[in-house]
Parts: sequence; C-alpha cells; structure tokens
Amino acid sequence: MLELPNTTTVQGNGVRWGKIGQGPPLIALHGTPFSSQVWRRIVPHLAAHWTVYYFDLVGYGQSEMRADQDVSLGVHNLVLAALMQEWGLTRPHVLAHDFGGATALRGHFLNGLSYASLTIFDAVALSPWGSPFVQHVRRHPEAFAGMPDYMHLAVLRAYLQTSAHHPLSDQALDIYAKPWMGPVGKPAFYRQIAQMDQKFTDEVQGQYRLLDCPVTVLWGERDNWIPPDKGRQLAALISAHPVIPIPDAGHLVQEDAPEALVAAMLRQCPPSAR
Repeated sequence: MLELPNTTTVQGNGVRWGKIGQGPPLIALHGTPFSSQVWRRIVPHLAAHWTVYYFDLVGYGQSEMRADQDVSLGVHNLVLAALMQEWGLTRPHVLAHDFGGATALRGHFLNGLSYASLTIFDAVALSPWGSPFVQHVRRHPEAFAGMPDYMHLAVLRAYLQTSAHHPLSDQALDIYAKPWMGPVGKPAFYRQIAQMDQKFTDEVQGQYRLLDCPVTVLWGERDNWIPPDKGRQLAALISAHPVIPIPDAGHLVQEDAPEALVAAMLRQCPPSAR
C-alpha cells in the first residue's frame, strides 16, 4: 500500500498525498471511483528513476469528504495546479488515468500547466462518456444514496469489477471499496457520480492540440467503460504518435496489465538510467 502521510488544504479541502523515489518529478493522477492506491503496483518500479508524487483527488480515498462538497472535474485541475505550486514543480512528468487524464488536460489547456511528458491512458477526455451505471445513478441519486449498507456494498463491488477485464482479487476490491463505505464514504460515492458532468470535458475538448512535450496515449483493448476508439481519437489530437493498445486489459489497466504501464514509462528513461 502507498503511504499518504501529508495533508495540504486546497480549495478548502484536505488533500492527502505522498511521494517516493529519486530523480525528475513525476505526478501520478488516478481516476474515478478509485484512489492513489491504483499505483501501488506501479510506483515502486518507477521510484528508481523519478520522484513520484501521488495524491487522492478531492472527495476520494483518504482526502477529505463532506456534504455539499464540490468534487466535480471543475475542481481537480485547480487542485493539481495548487499542489504543483506547493511542491515547487514547474514542468513535471505526468502519468494519468480516467479522471486523472481529464485533470491533466484541463490543467494544461485551461490553467497553462506545463509537463515534461504526458503518459495518458483510458482517459475521460472526449464526449460522450459515462458508463450505463453512472448514467442510471445520475437519474436516481436519492434512491441509491438511501440503499442499506449491504446493498450498497454489493452494488459497489459489482461496479468495480466491471472496470477490469480480468476478475479483480478480493484484496483489490477491498482496497477500492473501503473509502466508499460508512456514513461518510457511502454518500461521497454517490456525490461524485452525481457531479459527473460532460460540460467539463466539452469546455476544453475544442482546444485539444499537440502538446509541447512528448505524449504517449495507451488504451486497454477490452475497456468496456470508454471504448478504444476514444483512445485513437485522443491520440490523433494530442500526440505525434498513434495510440498504443494494451491487449487483454480493460479500463483499469493498473490491475489488468501494470507491467504495460511500467514498460511505457521506462521507455522514456535515458538508456543509461534503465
């Protein structure tokens, strides 16, 4: 498990974060409905080459959760910008997944954040997006938020399972479900779904163009949440190279094929550093 010993208040929210390793800075951005623990099998392999910064998005994982909290895509890029300033980073490498991808792109195109490189995969970036489950919950948020705990756990674990091509282990399911349990976590889970609004990608999608840094786009070939065609479209807009497909991997590539992500990052290291 990754340790998040630090707390920084950003936009009125307590954000938990950690860092590990040595070398140039690399920020790892997770997506929904996960936490920075998606990197637990990846960051240790990168720490010999980068100083890896990771944090739980506002309203996720160990970061603060509270009623009436803004956890939309409209806040995460502001948090990223504030954390980069606090960490003293001006041009870090970025590894981003799902909402983390949207956060990195919004941060670049809306907030002027600069990156040394961007490795982005299975990202929320192009409309339309949102799984059938997400759309259903958005239409009936009160009904889901009021479910008994045992029903909530069953729905949550079933939903998490659909993120991967291969069955998630009980350990992985426990790690990803734990933050969303109890009197604080359960309403927070449905709160973040209720605030999933395509307008936050629509407002930046028209600005997509080649970034001023190397961009690698990867995509799980078995992604049932965001189809691989979105990866091909995104790569054509922001990268000088076509999308790299990841065989036998679903949306949650970190569980299905963590070695593919490690390999993609290590290819960016100078030969002498590998």
